[in-house]
Amino acid sequence: MTINPSALDFHVERLFADLSAGYGGVMVSIGSKLGLYSAMDGQGPVSSQAVADRAGCAERYVREWLNSQVAGGYVQYHAATGLYELTAEQAMILADETSPVFLPHAWQVVASMWADEDKAIEAIRTGKGVAWGDHDGRLFCGVAAFFRNGYAANLVEQWLPALDGVVDNLKRGARVADIGCGHGHSTVLMAKAFPNSVFFGFDVHEGSIEEARRIAEAEGVADRVHFAVTDASGYSDRDLDLICFFDCLHDMGHPVAAARHARAALAKGGSVMLVEPAAADRVEDNINPVGRLYYAASTTLCCAHAISENGTHVLGAQAGRGRLAEVFAEAGFDSFSLAAETPFNLILQARV
Repeated sequence: MTINPSALDFHVERLFADLSAGYGGVMVSIGSKLGLYSAMDGQGPVSSQAVADRAGCAERYVREWLNSQVAGGYVQYHAATGLYELTAEQAMILADETSPVFLPHAWQVVASMWADEDKAIEAIRTGKGVAWGDHDGRLFCGVAAFFRNGYAANLVEQWLPALDGVVDNLKRGARVADIGCGHGHSTVLMAKAFPNSVFFGFDVHEGSIEEARRIAEAEGVADRVHFAVTDASGYSDRDLDLICFFDCLHDMGHPVAAARHARAALAKGGSVMLVEPAAADRVEDNINPVGRLYYAASTTLCCAHAISENGTHVLGAQAGRGRLAEVFAEAGFDSFSLAAETPFNLILQARV
């Protein structure tokens, strides 16, 4: 076999860039947890000693960390003065925890994937599944934080208004179920925006439901938000005006059964809101950084959980609109349409 030196160099460079990014992710997580980015936010050019003092850390470590950030393009370096600067744009991504593009917590998902590497290897080798609750604890916090700010920026202001007839119903007073609610950030956001409505959050992971209850209490909506541990076919509530699946249907081993259960639980004129990872229907149209991220997560997390439920339809995180439409058609829905989309999500509405 003849080796093409140029092709070899290209692939080595690509893999080394990924290796560098892996190291860099550890630095991002450490910097966020230690408050190093926050110590630079809005300060203009600063010395490593000033950053260390503001964050309460040791300067020599901080200086090395800062240089890693400069090399990665996350912090600016002023060579003439030896000072470091976090720009406003970089601060939105790395320092502002309310920003819709704040990303450091997402590295907790990566950390959990590494921690569970042996489980993933065993699952892939044997075909067995790995249940959501059997993963490293950093997964649950990382996933919740990764999606939370995007929901906060889009759910009430953009996504719900894109659905036909839903917002008026919520304003009047609706009954809403949030299936696979996790830590309940999406449930609480809706409850705060629509005080006349009542909300139910369901998830199979008891630890997440406990955290969801704590968040609802802290946000002052515990009287209108009710959380319970159950799966997507286990809740008994009926006459629901809106049933939501936020980035979770593809994790379920029996999505058709979940959709069919939702259909039976809907009130007349009700809707299902389905938020799923952005994906085209064909692999060749998902060759991009978002597709790569979701396919990787799907390998170790999404498909693994669906298989752990003896899944009949293991959709994966890049299912695409076509396969999702098939699920809801099989469940008996008459209408299935794209309401909105972002670089990370498809927002779909299903109606009977």
